[in-house]
Amino acid sequence: MTTARPVGRPLALLALGALPLAVMAVFFVLPVSGMVSRGFSDGAGPVLDVLGRPRVHRVLWFTVWSAAAATAVSVALGLPAAFALHLLSWPGRRVVRAALLVPFVLPTVVVGVAFRQLLGESGPLGFLGLDGTAAGIVAGLAFFNVAVVIRTVGAAWESLDPRAGEAAAALGAAPLTVFRTVTLPALRPAIVSSATVVFLFCATGFGVVLTMGGLRYSSVETEIYLLTTNLLDLQAAAALSILQLVVVTVLLALAARVRVATAVRRTVSRPRRPRRGDAPVLAATGLLLAMVAAPIATLVVGSLRHEGHWTTANYRALGTPGTALLVPVTDALVTSLRTAVDATWMSLLLGGLVSVVVTRRSHGRAERRLRATFDGLFMLPLGVSAVTLGFGFLITLGSFRDDPLLVPIAQALVALPLVVRTLAPVLGGVDDRLRQAAASLGAGPLRQFLTVDLPVVWKPLLAAAGFAFAVSLGEFGATSFLARDEHPTLPVVIFRLIGHPGAMNYGMALAASVVLAAATTVVMLLVERLRVPSIGSF
Repeated sequence: MTTARPVGRPLALLALGALPLAVMAVFFVLPVSGMVSRGFSDGAGPVLDVLGRPRVHRVLWFTVWSAAAATAVSVALGLPAAFALHLLSWPGRRVVRAALLVPFVLPTVVVGVAFRQLLGESGPLGFLGLDGTAAGIVAGLAFFNVAVVIRTVGAAWESLDPRAGEAAAALGAAPLTVFRTVTLPALRPAIVSSATVVFLFCATGFGVVLTMGGLRYSSVETEIYLLTTNLLDLQAAAALSILQLVVVTVLLALAARVRVATAVRRTVSRPRRPRRGDAPVLAATGLLLAMVAAPIATLVVGSLRHEGHWTTANYRALGTPGTALLVPVTDALVTSLRTAVDATWMSLLLGGLVSVVVTRRSHGRAERRLRATFDGLFMLPLGVSAVTLGFGFLITLGSFRDDPLLVPIAQALVALPLVVRTLAPVLGGVDDRLRQAAASLGAGPLRQFLTVDLPVVWKPLLAAAGFAFAVSLGEFGATSFLARDEHPTLPVVIFRLIGHPGAMNYGMALAASVVLAAATTVVMLLVERLRVPSIGSF
């Protein structure tokens, strides 16, 4: 009995993980390896030639510095809001926290359209001359990612032991001195972790740069897209994809190591009432809320205007095909919803199986190694951008492009790490002795899950479903390569509309962006009510 356990349990883990492993092998390892093979099809020389091009140098430099600048802005704006929303108690705090979460789940193409509307010549901030500039792109990227800082640093701030700061204050230290000498060093791992994740997301902010950068600015992701769709230079695109894969994986590994350093035992204290000295922090949070609301409000107002008049014509036009589209926008919305449903159940099935495998108690070194390998393997899609994944699908699975499940599978892989990081910590916190007690009473594995795990995990499961649905609904990077012209998703339609001249096309793009933003916002507000922290836990 004891000799069979070390062999039997790993075999059981392999059996449980067989389906996720098969999916990863066919729909992740094969496309990525195919992309790498395309890049090195003629040896390393062509890859080095591509990386030596002056334009590639400009693209790399813009990607790095714009992501770094957006990360700095996100951290600067997010720290005061993290304190105000996680450590202070005031009316409307939860509503504001949910509102500041919304930009993170908005489709990147919607963020780009919203900022173009805000910063354009006819927009409220058009006088600043930021439309189509690098500063405008940085603002859009920071807008998109500030929620990561708020969630990650805010959660860490809640868990700090307040006695150290109270002791320093009792010895006469000013509040700023307490923050600089006590609080900030304790928060540094969380700040570094959130900044690493934000930099990763900014460097892969495909839709924002593609929509706002035009022909003047290009990131690595948009360059891969242009090389593939416009210039048909697949080898150059593969070379850039390989470079991005290496850099993003290194960033992901760094974020994982810092995340381990931030893993503290949570002793969350109850938020206190604001004091007079908290006024600057509350004011900064109010300013951030206004900055977040401005692009969205401008987008909504623009969708209700046509030829200088208030009208719903842009929304009514969504039901008819135009010169830029083969199908009505309403059909694209239905396609997006169906695709999101399929991607959600796929990611939940795969992510649930992976979470069960990596969180069960290990018996022996072989099991620990196997679980660690599983955990790392299924985090890999986070280290590969959606554009690279879509490009890999295109060159290796192109013959299956007409298969209606190909887009949901790609979107499910994009959402998979988020699902695992939502479910695994909760399942890992379940006392294994409860399962052993249920087993001793004759309960099988399914019965154990229903009676022990499900009562604990059902809220995180719903939250994971909401995140996966929202991610799928707005996914644009991989879908832009795989969506068929007769069955486009809504983000693809929005990008096509803004790329065609005409006031009606642009108005329809604004209206479609509002519809897509509203759908993702409703989903995320429902997730926020579950109060399950996920963002920033990578």
